[in-house]
Amino acid sequence: MIQYNPKGWFRHVYRFHKSDTIIILWKEILIIGLITGGMTWVEINYFSDYTELENVGIIYSLIGFVLSLLLVFRTNTAYDRWWEGRKKWGSLVNNSRNLALKISSLVESDDAKKYFGRMIPNYSFSMKEHLRAGVKIEELELNDQEVEEIETLEHKPSYIAKKMYNKLAELKTKGEISEEEFLSLDKNLLTFSDIIGACERIKKTPIPYSYSLFLKKFIFIYVATLPIAFVQSLGYWTCPIAMFVFYVLVSIEVLAEEIEDPFGEDANDLDTDGISVTIRANVKEILG
Repeated sequence: MIQYNPKGWFRHVYRFHKSDTIIILWKEILIIGLITGGMTWVEINYFSDYTELENVGIIYSLIGFVLSLLLVFRTNTAYDRWWEGRKKWGSLVNNSRNLALKISSLVESDDAKKYFGRMIPNYSFSMKEHLRAGVKIEELELNDQEVEEIETLEHKPSYIAKKMYNKLAELKTKGEISEEEFLSLDKNLLTFSDIIGACERIKKTPIPYSYSLFLKKFIFIYVATLPIAFVQSLGYWTCPIAMFVFYVLVSIEVLAEEIEDPFGEDANDLDTDGISVTIRANVKEILG
């Protein structure tokens, strides 16, 4: 995720980044330029006498309004997914701290505190990579036996949650925590599974394919046929204008596609690496 100063408005106008849509879409923009340029040339040379085409612009204005509504819905849906993901990771931070604070206050065993000082951050690190390509074992603080066990499992965050539950059960059996204290700790630990379940739902439920396909076709047909409506009044200027319109419309669609899965490593995805580092630092500080 890119960290930036939102108050420096003008500097962002002339700054280019690899995530800028004009860098991503320049080939498509050139193709649209060739298509609209060819249509403009044909219409000027062979259909210049068809003055009734001037009225087609009214239809394109109405279609453009409908297209803008579709894009607004598309963007809002994608941002809702991005923001929900951020709220879930914020909840993970809060519950990790709360669990560490309760263990620090209720548990006297230094070994148990060290154990949870490893495992609570391990959950966030395993969760962030589980939502990407796969868990990186080297990022986790595990002993040799735990590494052998976790390597054979597909859902590695569940293994870490299970180990913490086993440790709490062991402490209760030994009498180091009471039944009420166990239930209090269970409330925080239970949220870990709820959070990763919500994040998996966001990741594995993209916008329906038919909707995405229709929107892409709609934008392409709308922009590619713009010369029909505006070449009578704009001439060859229709070509660069169509390229600019295509850039604006498709950029919105590209940005929506990027942020609807907010757990990757794209420029606009959530900084789950930084959040995991924060959790580890906070838990280590609390539990010593």
